[in-house]
Amino acid sequence: MSGAVVGVDVGGTFTDLILMEPETGAVRLAKVPSTPANQAAGVLAALDGASASFEDVAAIIHGTTVTTNALLERKLSRCGLITARGFRDVLELGRRTRPQPYGLTGSFTPLIPRELRIEVAERMDAAGDVLVPLDEAAVRAAVERLRAAGCDSLVVHFLHSYKNPAHEERALAIARECWPEGYVTAGHAILAEFREYERGVAAAVNACVQPLLHRYLDRLHGKLASRGYGRELLVIQGNGGSVSARSAAAKAVNTVLSGPASGVMAAAAIGRAAGARDLVTFDTGGTSADVGLVLSGVPAVTAEMELEHGMPIHVPMVDVHTVGAGGGSIARIDEAGLLQVGPESAGAEPGPICYGRGGERPTLTDANLILGRLDPDRLLSVENPVAPDDVAAVFAESLGAPLGLGTEGAAAAVIRIANDRMAGAIRMATLARGHDPRDFVLFAFGGAGPMHAAALAAELGIPRVMIPARPGITSAVGCITADIRHDYVNTMNAPLAEADMESVRAILERQAAEGRATIEQEGVAVGEIAYLHAADMQFEGQTHLLTVPVAGPEVTRAELQQAFEAAYWERFAVALDAIPAVLVNLHTAVIGARPQVPLAALAGAAQSVTLDGALTGTRRVWFPTGWAETPIYDRERLPAGARFEGPAIVRQIDTTSVVEPGNRAALDAIGNLILEVGQ
Repeated sequence: MSGAVVGVDVGGTFTDLILMEPETGAVRLAKVPSTPANQAAGVLAALDGASASFEDVAAIIHGTTVTTNALLERKLSRCGLITARGFRDVLELGRRTRPQPYGLTGSFTPLIPRELRIEVAERMDAAGDVLVPLDEAAVRAAVERLRAAGCDSLVVHFLHSYKNPAHEERALAIARECWPEGYVTAGHAILAEFREYERGVAAAVNACVQPLLHRYLDRLHGKLASRGYGRELLVIQGNGGSVSARSAAAKAVNTVLSGPASGVMAAAAIGRAAGARDLVTFDTGGTSADVGLVLSGVPAVTAEMELEHGMPIHVPMVDVHTVGAGGGSIARIDEAGLLQVGPESAGAEPGPICYGRGGERPTLTDANLILGRLDPDRLLSVENPVAPDDVAAVFAESLGAPLGLGTEGAAAAVIRIANDRMAGAIRMATLARGHDPRDFVLFAFGGAGPMHAAALAAELGIPRVMIPARPGITSAVGCITADIRHDYVNTMNAPLAEADMESVRAILERQAAEGRATIEQEGVAVGEIAYLHAADMQFEGQTHLLTVPVAGPEVTRAELQQAFEAAYWERFAVALDAIPAVLVNLHTAVIGARPQVPLAALAGAAQSVTLDGALTGTRRVWFPTGWAETPIYDRERLPAGARFEGPAIVRQIDTTSVVEPGNRAALDAIGNLILEVGQ
């Protein structure tokens, strides 16, 4: 690849950018405050901060939170739904789950209000045969009615379109004749899978965020073009792969959780390069802590994600468990007099108190500052510096006094509760899914992750922590390491013993051909194209699915049976030999390899030849064992192969790493800081 490659990731607090020249290994970084009202402003500011020359940039890859934020905040486009008669309320009825598991309270607001859901006459049976022809006049009238109601986008969702999409395709054609804006989504085009509720929600999510994402990407691409950038803008998807901005806008639902996915992809790439193939990824920024798994060097992907109650998004996504515990998480006393940390966050505006942007409520970042873990003179993006004593006064008044604790005790309690929430997320990603955390390396990144990783590893029995060379911009690194990826799914839903294996082969080959053609149409330079096939299976009578790998289109019935039985035994340690297996869905991921970047260049050249040369001084730092006079090291000056013991603080421009007492720290060959965690 000739020219620089740029990865830019928008987080809740900061927008991170890495510019790398693969031919020389030169790296430039930028970290600027995010601009939630218009993320493009933060992206352009980061590009300016890295002094990017747009004519010389070969690719810009962007991880965005536009769709995720819009869904979580319910700031969505007004959307209408056309569906089969009798199924108007499917999106609201769901699966009989409740917003809260206990009590009689709780509310749920569907993505599309009832008055914008219109029924028309049509019906296919489960085999795809027409029972009631499509009433085309009713479709046309419904489209006009929804346009008059002020809808920006439209969903066409019929019951068995995954089996026979003819009615949906015809209704889609009619809608496009009357809907010049083009924001029209057909359920089968997003998810060609049975279960009308999940398929309908995925289509509704796509339609509700598509206008927002399209306008944002169009605006950003126009700004980039005006500055001389003439290449395709790539966007990270929730599955960890990247696609062209055009493809991303067409299937906007695939960009949900784009930011967390890019971080897991970076962890997998760095872990493989360092010889660590089983990782728990721990990304803590300003708003949340995101936990994922990398198994044998490959990020775990799921199609069972539920963003919130009533919003299952059954498209392939990197499997990430998120809790509202980040550096900006607000600490408060609840109605019961208990200390709570998060999920509410101070975000980028106003931010923690110590950022000097008007924040008045205590946060996790402020607690770390009070306890000496952060240097008040090295905080990023501080506009009006706030004296540490003033921060401490807020803690003493709002937290310490109600709890009967001193200032330091209140700050320590905030850190302990935040750590407990983060540890819970790691348990959910490992123990709750049958994995022992002691078998993994904890890969900690984000602006706040390295400050808390060693304490979490000790609590969970994880023996090693890996902190990459650039923890604060790791998600941006994931953008430049991500390959092009497109995912496809089709439903078979037949007992394995009766499944037509010729149909299995034809479906897998068609999925592979469609993905290859899409990559060619996007015009993005890729190397080898790889195909990952999988099948969703279950025992007859069961509800939940297990996904098993499939070697290729020529897979045999016996191979599928053996793979499913092995996966079921590994998960549940139970053999159900007397119950028939069912082949439910077939998946194919088509992956176009993008040029690899030299990850070792992220560490840069060591600026010192001795450990003492990296020592900048000492300061009092609080640990669970008490206060300790602690050496402070400058990470950029740590010599290659440096080794030292905790307690220690390792500071760098994008994060601070805390080495707890009893830990042993060392730099590996590509610049990762490895912590051996004591008991």
